[in-house]
Amino acid sequence: MDRNQAFASQPFTPFQAQAFVDGLPGRAEALTVPSKHRGDGDSGISGGSAMPDIVNIQATVNVQCRLDLKTIAMHARNAEYNPRRFSAVIMRIREPKTTSLIFASGKMVVTGAKSESDSRLAARMFGHALQKLGYEPKLTEYTVHNMTAKCEVQLPIHLERLASHHPGFSSYEPELFPGLIYKMIRPKIVILIFASVLTGAKRRQDIDQAWDMIYPIIQEFRNVSSVSSENNDV
Repeated sequence: MDRNQAFASQPFTPFQAQAFVDGLPGRAEALTVPSKHRGDGDSGISGGSAMPDIVNIQATVNVQCRLDLKTIAMHARNAEYNPRRFSAVIMRIREPKTTSLIFASGKMVVTGAKSESDSRLAARMFGHALQKLGYEPKLTEYTVHNMTAKCEVQLPIHLERLASHHPGFSSYEPELFPGLIYKMIRPKIVILIFASVLTGAKRRQDIDQAWDMIYPIIQEFRNVSSVSSENNDV
């Protein structure tokens, strides 16, 4: 799979959605973080909704100097470079746990952080790693391109009905991808609904706004028959 596709900011097709999930740090396992809940009641059918947790921030930064990728790969720790597969050095740090794609032009993609402050810190640490190799990086143009958030709604959802009632916004092809792809216009966010994943946001407030808008829709199309079956189990 093309790694460039794996880091696409907004998945619009089943193939892109699968590539997006596979491209997350930790892959699908990254979407199983604990959720925070609103209020004291049950967060499922009758209580308040859960709040999304950010699981990945994708940002870019410019170090304002040309880079010799072979030299970086040879001398930097936790770095790998295979130009036949991808035209960037892949460098990793443990704390905050992040990955950087470092291009010869001086552009860096920083991914894996779970907060913007950690993302900025990671960018500075990757810049410091280049400084130790003799470069004089000046970090500019830091830009968040995508925030991915995950939320466990704790109720079964009737995806077929949701898709049929919202054809202009949703796409559901379970033979290609198990989740429903819901494309929200304002804010511009794509929501993958299975264990709900929101992607495409550039600000935390956009995630919260999108979640407040989609949660009533999810409740409307909850699979009541599945809930009743679970309640009857001993």
